Amino acid sequence: MRQGTRSWFLVAALVGAAALMAFGPVGASGTADVAGDAAPGRKLAQNAVKAPGGRWTTVDHSKLEALQKDFASPEEVTAACLSCHTQAADQIHHSIHWTWLCDNCGDGKNMGKNGKTINNFCIAVPSNEPRCTSCHIGYGWKDKNFDFSSNTKIDCLVCHDTTHTYEKYPAGAGNPVKEPTVFPESGKTYLPPDYKKIVAKVGKPDRVNCGTCHFYGGGGDAVKHGDLDSSMAMPKKSLDVHMDTEGLNFTCQRCHTTKDHQIAGRLYTTPAAPERISLTEADLASKIACESCHSATPHKTDVKSNDHTDKVACQSCHIPHFARIIPTKMSWDWSTAGQKNAEGKPFKKDGPLGKPSYDSKKGDFVWEKNVEPEYRWFNGAMSHKLVTDVIDPSGVVSMNQPVGGPDDPKSRIMPFKVHRGKQPYDTVNKTMVIPHLFGGKDSDAFWTKYDWKKAITSGMAYVDLPFSGEFGFVATEYYYPTTHMVAPREQAVPCAECHSRDGRMKGVPGVYIPGRDTSAAVTDLGFGASAAALLGVAGHGFIRFLSRKKREKK
Repeated sequence: MRQGTRSWFLVAALVGAAALMAFGPVGASGTADVAGDAAPGRKLAQNAVKAPGGRWTTVDHSKLEALQKDFASPEEVTAACLSCHTQAADQIHHSIHWTWLCDNCGDGKNMGKNGKTINNFCIAVPSNEPRCTSCHIGYGWKDKNFDFSSNTKIDCLVCHDTTHTYEKYPAGAGNPVKEPTVFPESGKTYLPPDYKKIVAKVGKPDRVNCGTCHFYGGGGDAVKHGDLDSSMAMPKKSLDVHMDTEGLNFTCQRCHTTKDHQIAGRLYTTPAAPERISLTEADLASKIACESCHSATPHKTDVKSNDHTDKVACQSCHIPHFARIIPTKMSWDWSTAGQKNAEGKPFKKDGPLGKPSYDSKKGDFVWEKNVEPEYRWFNGAMSHKLVTDVIDPSGVVSMNQPVGGPDDPKSRIMPFKVHRGKQPYDTVNKTMVIPHLFGGKDSDAFWTKYDWKKAITSGMAYVDLPFSGEFGFVATEYYYPTTHMVAPREQAVPCAECHSRDGRMKGVPGVYIPGRDTSAAVTDLGFGASAAALLGVAGHGFIRFLSRKKREKK
């Protein structure tokens, strides 16, 4: 018994030694040891960040004559801006931030918030513009008649206010208030902006400017993105190594490169990074990929992690969890919306983690914190469900889906937040529907009358699409790539969490993962080969021992 145990121990030791030679040294956390500057990817990234250009300005706006006045309206501010920035309006008009449409996706009219794309949080913009467009970079988009050709309807301040005092009213179609106004949902009082003070301090956008919309999309902080919320405005290194305010202190546009007001990062049918080119080669390239700064071999040359980069996205290892400070919404069930309390009035119910678990206007919610991502193949593009697409209501309907697969050389295994929900659809036409949610007291908006049939009829008529009059609720899912909240390298995902039968990679198809995937024949063959190698080494040693003894006798 003792001898048998020793034999198996020797076999295991041999296998372990072979693995160590094959995979290289591994740190205590189970991740490859990349400490120090010996990792070439860290040096490349440091050089890219220190590259000259773009971090200074030569104008003091407080001294410009066009801004030395008391502005009566925000449109007057825009006119003053355009008197110097003569090309800005045309650039803005051709940006997705203005049109809310992907101009190079199909016919350029369907894909986007202002098209036929729908989601499973707020569902859709059309017929709900006054509420949804509070995050638009324009003034007064209250219905389908908004003038997208207007120059003075552009809101320069929402992106360029560095005083962080400028605010739009949440239900004002993108307009700030003209007099103190209380927003009923929150009880907060909104004040008219001090335009003269603000324009004197305009500058390049910072994280707070971008976060004004992107942190609070979907109706509140951390509703949509699990890796993008108000905690990212002033993060510590433990939350994000790139945006660490006491470290690298990246602004959003350091990665979301911007040229002529075109901001890289859209996730429609065109990949965000179709080619993995380095920012050291083209610092203004509109590409978003970790390789842009770190290269495709960022770790030390003798570390196995470099062999993963052709199949595994950097984010999969370096973002172990999202929503690490603020909980994010993981489920939204619209089918339960419309309930009233004992007094016959809409109500809200608080749940765990300091977030509401029910709202009469919106239904049931599930919030989670420190969430482990789900993993899918991804080449940088997303396919989106349109309201005109026929669906199969017998299963879960994907409102969007990552494009890519194991046979696509541009695809990597990427982490995602998957938001799951239940929302209305047309049971006869088998299409999703656009409900009219936000409206006045005389409208058929759901938040006014709490009648789904009237709300859907009104919303579908608004977009001139058929509705049978019959509706139900279907399970849906929506994918958000997880790419912010990059943790310090010491907190990278340990190898064993992926290389195990029930680990993080258990649902990823098309790739052999040691530790997850096993074969009895391969295992027996491996042990046999190891035993044969051990016997060979032992036999060789025994022969040398006999030869030495024979020589000693002579």
